[in-house]
Amino acid sequence: MAFTDVMEHAAQGFEAFGVFVLLFGLVWSVVLAARIWRAAGGRRGYLALRETFGGVLLLGLEILVAADLIRTVAISPTLQSVSVLGLIVLIRTFLSFSLQIEIDGVPPWRRALTTGVEAVAQAARAHGTGRSESPGVEQVNREPGQD
Repeated sequence: MAFTDVMEHAAQGFEAFGVFVLLFGLVWSVVLAARIWRAAGGRRGYLALRETFGGVLLLGLEILVAADLIRTVAISPTLQSVSVLGLIVLIRTFLSFSLQIEIDGVPPWRRALTTGVEAVAQAARAHGTGRSESPGVEQVNREPGQD
């Protein structure tokens, strides 16, 4: 089996996995939204569906771009295929940015203005960064007497 055949199979594997993520994510998002709909009402269920499926779309797009990247770089690195990949990445970046604004409701650079510094620092800690970007936030979050 030639190298290009192996890479073609790898790209197809990534594509299949990307489609699986999208399909499974859609089902998961609908189930989660239905549970929230019953427990907290229609508006919260709808928002949960948008947020969860938006995240699934972002992940699925990234996996599908990985398949395109493998196919372009390893199988047919021509100027035309690299140009097509560049266009795909540009479109994916625009979609990702748009989806993130849809999920959060604000552009990333305005998030601190709408949620406050404390909420942004709390979200950063929740995502496992463990560190704040702003030096003053660590002082605010510390318990009195901690040094």
